Amino acid sequence: MLLIGIAGGSGSGKTTFARKLIAQVNNKDLSLLHMDSYYLPSQPKTNYTEKGIPNFDHPDAFDWDLLRQHLGQLKRGLSVDAPVYDFKCSKRDHETEKVGPCKVILFEGIFTLYDKDIRNLLDIKCFLHVDADIRFTRRLHRDVKDRGRSLESVIEQYYDSVRPMFLKFLAPQKQYADFIVGEDTDIAATILAARIREYLMKTKVN
Repeated sequence: MLLIGIAGGSGSGKTTFARKLIAQVNNKDLSLLHMDSYYLPSQPKTNYTEKGIPNFDHPDAFDWDLLRQHLGQLKRGLSVDAPVYDFKCSKRDHETEKVGPCKVILFEGIFTLYDKDIRNLLDIKCFLHVDADIRFTRRLHRDVKDRGRSLESVIEQYYDSVRPMFLKFLAPQKQYADFIVGEDTDIAATILAARIREYLMKTKVN
């Protein structure tokens, strides 16, 4: 089973890159798991900013125990009932989403390469490196349009937690990546999709 990690800052295009791979490979044995689904059901008070706002860009915002458990199950060829996170309400939904079993999993999220135990499960590690102004603009459009946030709240959150957390926790993950992708992901997607197709063909023959 091939487990591929796709890391990068908020707005770097992780989900878009993963969907490019899915479209190019076009195989039911390829599935996508979002790290965002594993935000804690509610944020601990120790993970609030000085202004009393939950810090969703800190490692403590995630349910690491459940995430490690599910990735381990997927790696063993089992299925998992992944949580579903409601970004408009900032809480975990009651519904779950079945992922797997399948031969290839794309695992994308801001801290995909952060945890040593999870890194050891990954067969391919990728980091999307995109300039801060581009990431901020993408995040601004996404949060206002899709997540019901106000312009002011997105800007405030960026300077209070998103930017400092990226510099402290996210950017250092580049050192663990097998390869780094810039803003233009088309070539990287084509190359990685070819690698995935090759893997699926070999497992089909075997």
